Order: sequence, then structure tokens, then C-alpha cells
Amino acid sequence: MPAPAVETAHFHLETRIPVASPEDTAASLVALLAGGDFAIADPAYLLDARGAPCGIVPLSRLLGAPPAARLATLALACPPAVRLGTDQEHVASHAIAHGVSAVPVVDRDGRWQGVVPPLALLEVLRHEHVEDLHRFAGIAHDAEVASRAIEEPPARRARHRLPWLLAGLGGSVLTALVMQRFEATLQANVAVAFFIPAIVYLADAVGTQSESIAVRGLSLSHKPLPALLGGELRTGALIGTVLSLLALLPIWLVLGDVRLAAAVAIALFASSCMATVIGFTLPWLLARTGADPAFGSGPLATILQDVLSLLIYFGVVVGLLG
Repeated sequence: MPAPAVETAHFHLETRIPVASPEDTAASLVALLAGGDFAIADPAYLLDARGAPCGIVPLSRLLGAPPAARLATLALACPPAVRLGTDQEHVASHAIAHGVSAVPVVDRDGRWQGVVPPLALLEVLRHEHVEDLHRFAGIAHDAEVASRAIEEPPARRARHRLPWLLAGLGGSVLTALVMQRFEATLQANVAVAFFIPAIVYLADAVGTQSESIAVRGLSLSHKPLPALLGGELRTGALIGTVLSLLALLPIWLVLGDVRLAAAVAIALFASSCMATVIGFTLPWLLARTGADPAFGSGPLATILQDVLSLLIYFGVVVGLLG
């Protein structure tokens, strides 16, 4: 038998259900329940001569019946059944419409196959509810991609991630070339090197915050991208201003070099603005090209922010310190 299709009644089918004939007695059904290992024992289902469900016997009726009573006299109407290939969302809607906790399942000829049990129905309802919310919010595709990214085999995950990391590796070579280009500046004033880690780190940190906001918020906001980018850029400028002012005085007091302190402050401000723009727009650009921002935005944004923040810093240093 082929594997059941996902998101169908067949996929959720439970076959360990008590079944009997309408002609059987209450005593025989009690014995069956006592000696069997059933996933769901209430109710028992009655099948006619061709194997189609024709009634149910609730446990409350069975236990109060005379042992010799025919099950046909105890039976209630069987809820309408669904086919094996019925979509799981329709199965859940079917259960709600008929007020049942389990849905009988039949094949295309109407023969008994089992039921979709209560726990499966609850899981289907939860899954469909979340899926609908994602669809209404415009993030259904993102949810599917995120689910696959964390559930795929490790080899496939690595295949998706490595190309972006290799791009980052190439970018690190570019970073080294930038450092080499300004080797004379570093040799002339070794204190310039003291602040490279801080400037690079803060640019990455500001950019990471913007990336997180972009990935989470762009699909939910109805404002045009330029308006959102303008607001984020102003935020980056405000953050850069605060960081610059906090860095300016301590560097000046500790090193006694106002021009170096000013260079660091200006670089922090400009790098914060630059990192905000990159962190906010890169996920959007990747999504527009069909790439997954979860894989690409981090490595690409990091190397771009590193290279540009170094260029900004050294450019300001050369301009102010010569």
C-alpha cells in the first residue's frame, strides 16, 4: 500500500478501533473491549455485511444493556464518514459540523478503514489556524521556509548556508586588503587600531537589530518601503549620535588626542547610519530576488558592514589626522 498523502484523512488514520456486527450481542462486545488493545474504545462501530459503518454503540448504552441484547438495538446513527483522500482541513470542519470527536473514514467503496482520532483533529485545527493566520498576514511562504530550514537533514542545511558563508569568506579577504591599504596610517599612529574592533562590532550590532526588525516586520507593515527605511535611518542616526557623544569625551581624556576622538565619533555615527540601511534593506532585496533572507542576510550584511565601516573609519582618520 502506498504511503498516505500528508494532510489527508489517511495520514491521520487510527485503525485500533473496536468494530462489531449489528447482530452481535452486548456480552460479545464487552468481551472484545476487555481483551483488546484499542486506541479509542468509545464508541464501538458497527459494520454491515459489506464492511460499511452503519452505527455506533456508546459505552454508556453498552454497559447498561442486558448481555444478550443485540447491538442493533443499542446503536445510534453513525456520523457521516469521509474518504481516505479527504483534506485534513475538511475533516476537521466535518467533525465540527457534526459535533463528533472522531471522524469515521472509508475507502472509495464505502468500506470501513478507521477513524481520525480527537488528538489528530485538534492538531489539524491548530495547524490550519496558524497557517491561515500566516496567509492573512502575508507570511505563509516565510513560515514554510523557516520550518524546512530547521527540519531538513544537516547536509541539506549546510548546502543552503555554505554559499553565503563562502561569500563572507571572500569578503574577509577584502577586509584584509582594506587594512593593508591603510597600513601606513596604522604605523604612524598605532592608537588608530585600538578602536577598529569597537567600530566594526557596533556597526554589526546596529545592523543586526535592523535585520531582525526587517525580517519580522516588512511582511506585516502596510507602509511603503521608503517610509519605513526613512524611519529606520533616523533611528540609526539617533543611535549613532548617542554612541558618538558617549565615545568622544572618554577617548579625548584618555589619549589626549581630540582629532582621533573626533574621528572615532564621526565613524561611529556614519557606520551606524550605514549599517541601519544595509541591515534593513538587504533582507528585502534578497526576498525580492527569491533568496531566503534567513540564510543570506546575516553573512552578506556582516561583511558589507565590516568593509564599509573600516573604509569610513580610515577615511575619516586620514582626513583629520593626515
